[in-house]
Amino acid sequence: MSVEKHFCNKTNTCKVVFHLPTKATKGTNVKVVGDFNDWDAENGIPMEIKNGEFIAETELPIDATYQYRYLIDDREWENDWDADAYFPTEYGVDNSVVDTHVEETVQGLMHFCYH
Repeated sequence: MSVEKHFCNKTNTCKVVFHLPTKATKGTNVKVVGDFNDWDAENGIPMEIKNGEFIAETELPIDATYQYRYLIDDREWENDWDADAYFPTEYGVDNSVVDTHVEETVQGLMHFCYH
């Protein structure tokens, strides 16, 4: 599991690519659900299988943090154990966190677009 980030200075957005290895679940239908879509499971970001992974992407505004989880077969929730951070919830589980803050110390390690 991992999250890939591509920052775009022109649009002030970050394209986030979520990766979940197919061997991490027995499910066949996986979505990314989070506060960026109001935790709406029906409108979660569908993940497609490519090269042995479930993959999904979305664009998020930069300089923010977003909580998310993977919803598998509309019944099982899974965290991304390579997330940027974790946030404890009132339900006794942690949500995964993706951070889209652009910091000068890490800019050389991330992909940028300038179109």
